[in-house]
Amino acid sequence: MKLSRISRVGTAVAVGALALTLTACGSDDPVGDTAGSDGSASPAAAESDLSGELNGAGSSAQGAAMDAWRAGFQSANPDVTVNYDPVGSGGGRTNFIKGGTAFAGSDAALADDELTDAATRCSDSDVIEIPVYVSPIAVVFNLDGVDNLNLDAATIGKIFDGKITKWNDKAIADQNTDAKLPDLAITPVHRSDESGTTENFTEYLKGAGADGWPYDPSGDFPIEGGQSAKGTSGIIQTVEGGQGTISYADSSQAGDLGTVSIKVGDEYVAHNPEGASAIVDASPRVEGRGDADFALEIDRTSTDPSTYPLVLASYDIACTTYEDRATADLVKGFLTYVVSEEGQQAAASAAGSAPISDEFRAEAQKAIDAISAKS
Repeated sequence: MKLSRISRVGTAVAVGALALTLTACGSDDPVGDTAGSDGSASPAAAESDLSGELNGAGSSAQGAAMDAWRAGFQSANPDVTVNYDPVGSGGGRTNFIKGGTAFAGSDAALADDELTDAATRCSDSDVIEIPVYVSPIAVVFNLDGVDNLNLDAATIGKIFDGKITKWNDKAIADQNTDAKLPDLAITPVHRSDESGTTENFTEYLKGAGADGWPYDPSGDFPIEGGQSAKGTSGIIQTVEGGQGTISYADSSQAGDLGTVSIKVGDEYVAHNPEGASAIVDASPRVEGRGDADFALEIDRTSTDPSTYPLVLASYDIACTTYEDRATADLVKGFLTYVVSEEGQQAAASAAGSAPISDEFRAEAQKAIDAISAKS
């Protein structure tokens, strides 16, 4: 799979786009102006026959991208409402499998047992999983006088495992000889909800952290107790509100917090979309899944400093077959816009994500075009 590393101006979408409005518990980020830079309508604006309501839920990391996609849809499809509840990846997958939503956003692909249940929910048809939002995960911290730290995966793992408890610990100091590190307690903050960001983070720690992380990857943080917060916005607010705090979150939400450059090979690499794109480029698809399933095996052990292996590939999950034509058409239109050059550029501008390549877009569009109704 290839992802574009070059930002490009979007082109019009061949199918009608649809207006995206968020529920009351939607993204924290405001929706941008849909007009072009010269005041003209967005190139997405076109006559649309779509109407109705489409419901999705899941990844909070996709929040800024969802807002950007809303802005692209709004002027084109005034008769469509798309609701997206950022309840977290685990909640999104559960809601989708139970039939509560037509699509889900998830920072992790479906597990094997979830895939079986999802296929049943999809009228025994194939499940679509497309990584529509690819972004670095940033290790963020709040420490007066320190804006950046260099840390290897083993040290990060020991911090979150409670084995390194002070900011001036030798393991941190040896990698940051120029930093003024205080004799201050470290307060790790983890997600309280099941989260694809947590799953990607713990997968990285397990894969790259040697003996620094003894736990298996999981969407639920494996250590009980400690400080926690729900959703990406909750994590950022908690880290901002404390001194000596550290956590992990989608890099688009890092703001003014300090961030960690992780060790890749012999160098330390700051979070960046190009590195996220590069590591996903090198990652194969999970074997044994359907043609519409683009779940990836991310290489967490890369030693190539042009890559950033602490990355999430956030999926939109849908069915190839729906019970009714109206839902099928809305999902098809929505996903077509999301993977389009215009939709991907909108997300990149709003959230710093890595746009997918033309080659992958063509593959994904074949799966989207196959969406149909049972009757």
